Parts: sequence; structure tokens; C-alpha cells
Amino acid sequence: MRVTQGAFSFLPDLSDPEIEAQIRFALERGWSISVEHTDDPHPRNTYWEMWGQPLFDLDPGQADAALEQVQACRQAHPNAYVKVIAYDPAPLRQTTALSFIVGRPAREPGYRLLREEKRDRQLRYTLAPYATDRPAGERYGRGSGNGGPER
Repeated sequence: MRVTQGAFSFLPDLSDPEIEAQIRFALERGWSISVEHTDDPHPRNTYWEMWGQPLFDLDPGQADAALEQVQACRQAHPNAYVKVIAYDPAPLRQTTALSFIVGRPAREPGYRLLREEKRDRQLRYTLAPYATDRPAGERYGRGSGNGGPER
């Protein structure tokens, strides 16, 4: 199962030149860049761990500097999800303008659907990632049995 979050998530993974082009696009609009990583990409887990400091005040000609940070994060966390976030600091906006995944583990175990019956025949459904069956830091890339069903 492929995690689909942010822009471009239904497309094949972006190459480094394509990532650099998107970073340049964001910098041309005055947006700041940051790189984040996690081993729990649950849709409600919006606060991933930051890689270094946010890259404020880069100009579009420095997109390669941001790409170097992406590459360093992917190298340091090869079994994690890595994403780029472009923050729009404009008054009355001040929010994430663009985010997209730029690194993933080799195997994505996916999610299971939990069904809970409540009173008055109400049903409650919850998504639970197979990856979180294992402790943080051991969720991906540790031989076979990475959580989730075998395929």
C-alpha cells in the first residue's frame, strides 16, 4: 500500500531534478522550505520531525541548497518517510502552501481498518498503521516481518 499525502502523491516518485524544480517554484513565490521525516505517516500525524532548521531567505537560485538537505535527510533516514514543506508567510495566509513526499521506505506495510461497535448499533471505523505495531526506529527495514501482512 502506497501512502498518499500531499501534492503529487498519486504520481510516481519525483526525481531529484523534479524535486529541485518544485523547490525553485516555491522559492520564486517567497515561500520558505523545510524538510521533515517520520516513521508514522498516519493521516492525522501532521507534525513530523524536522530535519535541521527551516530554510528561510533562500532565493530561487539556491534551490540546490534545499535539495542537499533533502538528500542528507534521506541518507540519514533511509527507512522513513521524508517530505518537503513550503510555508507561505504572507499576511492573512501564514500556512503550508505546498507539501510533498520525497522519500519512502522500500516497503510500505499499509493500514488495517478497525471496526468498533458502539451503543445503538453505531459503528466506528479507525485506521491503524501496521508499522506502529513495532517500536519507533524499528518500523521499517528490519528484515522480514516489518508489521503488516506478508505479501
